[in-house]
Amino acid sequence: MTPAQTRAFAIVLVGSIIAPLDSSVNAAFPAINAAFGLDVASIRWVVISYLVAFSSCVIISGRLGDLFGYRRVFGVGLLVSGAAFLACGAAPGYGWLLVARVVQGVGIALVLGAGPALALSIFPDAERTRVLARYGAAFAVGLAVGPAVGGGLVDAFGWQSVYFARVPLALGAWLLLGRVPVAPRAAGPRFDASGSVLLATWSGSLLLGIALPGPAGLAAALLSAVTLSWFVWHESRSSQPMIRLSLFRSTAFSVPNLAAVTVHFAGFAIFLLGPYLFMNVLGLTAQVAGILLALGPAGAVLGSALAGRLVARVGARPLAFAGMLLNLAVVAVAAGWHGGTGSVAIGCWLALGGLGIGLFQVAYSDLVIAALPAGERGVASSLTNFTRTLGVVACAVIGSALFRSAELQALAEGAGGSAAFLRGYGFALGSVAAGISLFIVLTLLRPRVWFPR
Repeated sequence: MTPAQTRAFAIVLVGSIIAPLDSSVNAAFPAINAAFGLDVASIRWVVISYLVAFSSCVIISGRLGDLFGYRRVFGVGLLVSGAAFLACGAAPGYGWLLVARVVQGVGIALVLGAGPALALSIFPDAERTRVLARYGAAFAVGLAVGPAVGGGLVDAFGWQSVYFARVPLALGAWLLLGRVPVAPRAAGPRFDASGSVLLATWSGSLLLGIALPGPAGLAAALLSAVTLSWFVWHESRSSQPMIRLSLFRSTAFSVPNLAAVTVHFAGFAIFLLGPYLFMNVLGLTAQVAGILLALGPAGAVLGSALAGRLVARVGARPLAFAGMLLNLAVVAVAAGWHGGTGSVAIGCWLALGGLGIGLFQVAYSDLVIAALPAGERGVASSLTNFTRTLGVVACAVIGSALFRSAELQALAEGAGGSAAFLRGYGFALGSVAAGISLFIVLTLLRPRVWFPR
């Protein structure tokens, strides 16, 4: 790695880290509730509005990078994100904040749709796995430090600071972007506008169908099904499709993508319910609970670094499978945590789970990017971000529903508050572990998916 490559890569990392640092917003939720007079349930729209916009645009952003240049799309994303951060922090009302979050989702989609491909373009292809490992490690660092930094900013400067603090990062990376070399573009710069609209509508309505209850969710799910069918029909007839759907006919490509959704679904389950276990059952302080949760991303940093070395030795597919198994083991163990479980043991298991996610994500990213030609790396890297988002959103809705159903049943049977919580907690995580186990067994019916000869 030459000094020029190091500088260019650092600039891309600084710009990209504004995305995982959004974990700092979680620490501002109570203050946002108080500022706008909201109930606890309403805060979910701060998350949903951002994720729906992000998921709707991220694959399109990757394709834009393939066609018009990764550096250009990355730079536009930095500017849009910086403007959105300012708008979020200056929001005079909750509606304004939600609109600004939608704009932020678009900006971050442009950044992450082009960021990994831009990072890869700095180095020769032989360095692909190591570049992905370093990029993944930096992403995990952002996730780990976000809540702690966010808590300190909120205490010192108010909830607006979790947005304002990222403006210098976005603007600084944009000002230095001229030092990042321009990557070659794909041949035939034709943008499939119709396919883009259909793809954005499908992905956005899919997440809304998962997140919204009742008739609204059913309508969104129906729209998602219709637009997906239309998108598949359109792409099969396009000479320059957004995504080459023929790839998904191969289990060697489709199964790892499904595995990515399940891994992030499982990983988020502990982060969804763990804080309530730590504080309400184990009696830990918010600070200690935050440190425990940070051990997961910290483990992912180590896992990403190890994956950069292990992919060349054992292969991406076996390593991805090993990461998935490790993730399953941690969720299965976590399902049995109770009031007598020690915080040190919990911390070790959380770090181990993060290690598994780090191993899986780098190996999976390497698989997806290797499956597509160099001119489609923006789409490939965007797909890895989309599967992560889909897993997290699905877990937030389905995991919560599993927990609540078991907790309500325990309360109806006369259980106390803590006992009912533990019933719901154990049922939710146990169900997730059982689902992953079934998925692994089914994929092993095609062993070459994970262990090619």
